[in-house]
Amino acid sequence: MAAAWNAGDPERVVALAGQATPSWQDDEAVLLLLGLAQQACGRVQQAATSFRRLAQLRPEVSAHWNNLAVVCREAGDLAEAEQALLTALALAPDDAEVHYNLGLLRIQQRQWLAARQSLLDAVQLSPHFIEARLQAAHACHVCGDNTQQEALLDGAGDWPPQTAEHALLLSAMLSVQDELDAALRTLARAQLPAEPAATIMRLRIAAQRVLLYERNNRLDAAREALEQLPIDALEALPAQAEQARAEGWRAHAAMAMRAGDAAVAATLQARALASASDDESRAAAAFGLASALDRQGHYAEAWQALQQAHSAQREIARHVVPELLATDSRPLQVSAERVGRDEHARWRPLAAPDSRHSPVFVVGFPRSGTTLLEQMLDAHPDFRSMDERAHVHDLIEAMQLVGQRYPADLAELSQQDADQLRSVYWRQARRVAPDLGARRLVDKNPLNMLCLPMIMRLFPHARIILCLRHPCDVLLSCYMQSFRSPAFMMLCSSLPRLAQGYAHAFEQWFADTEVFAPAVLEWRYESVVSGLDEQLARLGDFLETTDTPAMTRFAEHARGKRFISTPSYAQVTEGVHRRAVGRWQNHRRQFEPVLPVLQPWIERLGYRR
Repeated sequence: MAAAWNAGDPERVVALAGQATPSWQDDEAVLLLLGLAQQACGRVQQAATSFRRLAQLRPEVSAHWNNLAVVCREAGDLAEAEQALLTALALAPDDAEVHYNLGLLRIQQRQWLAARQSLLDAVQLSPHFIEARLQAAHACHVCGDNTQQEALLDGAGDWPPQTAEHALLLSAMLSVQDELDAALRTLARAQLPAEPAATIMRLRIAAQRVLLYERNNRLDAAREALEQLPIDALEALPAQAEQARAEGWRAHAAMAMRAGDAAVAATLQARALASASDDESRAAAAFGLASALDRQGHYAEAWQALQQAHSAQREIARHVVPELLATDSRPLQVSAERVGRDEHARWRPLAAPDSRHSPVFVVGFPRSGTTLLEQMLDAHPDFRSMDERAHVHDLIEAMQLVGQRYPADLAELSQQDADQLRSVYWRQARRVAPDLGARRLVDKNPLNMLCLPMIMRLFPHARIILCLRHPCDVLLSCYMQSFRSPAFMMLCSSLPRLAQGYAHAFEQWFADTEVFAPAVLEWRYESVVSGLDEQLARLGDFLETTDTPAMTRFAEHARGKRFISTPSYAQVTEGVHRRAVGRWQNHRRQFEPVLPVLQPWIERLGYRR
């Protein structure tokens, strides 16, 4: 049996085990080889019987419980798998393999936070355990933990070839980290299964390649890759290959939208939606369908598709942030505490860099034109953006992790504390922008508008640009986008929640600006599209810089960039246009119930209904 197993012949191992005499049938080595061979042959129920017997005979051996759990999970018996893994963990708490398998079980149970922790434990115990790093990064990705995901995938482009399924997962995550070459290399080296599954997997890889190129604005390469994904090949797939067919249709739909053929895109996205087998695929197809229908002026049908998309995203989010299911929850709340004028007056005076040695912070409610402004600034030779990063949020979390209260304990920071926090910030920034040099850093993160106390403590002389756009256009754009953050999925799940979130965000912003009196320029989207040169002159004066005409070449500059992480990645390559101004009027009936919430902000920000 051992020789047959080492020769890669599990069927012969099973046959030989059948010849064992009764005295050998309960031998530990025989049962182990038999269970492994049965598992390798896909006979998971039989393997479970063998490993269950082993665990009964040698209950003190963690590996037997671990093996039992693996085949029970494969057989769909998640309850027995969980019990077996908890037993194995009690016997061997430092076994990375057990933590890894528990993490995979939690993923299957859709307990994403628990999965993330188990998989991070596995990586901590065995840092070079590549499968654990990959799955831990996936769990962090789902949970919206981008910082931890990037750390786990550091150097992943040089990992050994992955199975095709893992290669698809890894390439998707590498792409959103601006590592397109590594993502494509991962796909090219994917280990395919045997036929006929290999044919299906080749089409899935081709679809992924098209979407990666499109997402990175490399449209010529995307069109070339699309030739490897003929529609008739998708139509010829067997009935059980729904996932591959849906992914292929979504790739064709994305390119149809880029070509301006919204009708074809809508037809393909509708097919993908009908074939979607999970919430992630359902949400992606429904958002794509809504965009294509809206482009054609089919506004009622587009809204129905959006409702389907948000229903799917609520299912995703409720397994990650169940506390946000309550309608009165606040997904955007950074801190329930505020810094008042008296508290600010008691802040210990600290030395800080001047405005030219501080970042330029671009803030505003998401979908207010922050990406457009970021690309304008990045097109100027004196500035360098770093795409959308949560470095300021990370500093707040770092304070809280060591037991400090935010924002109350900002008052007691020493000069050394502040210098250290700034050093952490700059270290993170230069990791993303190693070529920063003497250029001024542009930190564009819309929701940094909720982190003003931290910004003003570390960079009190920083220039801050608040991007504004008609609140109803902002909310419509948010509602029509597929965001990766589970908290933002819940915020955007309905117009009433979005309206309340918008009101809370600006309540906090204006309360904080009254206390801190930061140097702020209001940058209004509608003014930009109607008079770009005049607005760029204002911007240049505010930032004390010249050569603002360089910023007008932002669209060309954006097309040359490798990756833009926000949903505006395509729009910013098109230049300035008025199509997005007043767009919400097409859906005015849906907005009527939330206008009373928005009206005070419409007026305060200088807009009209």
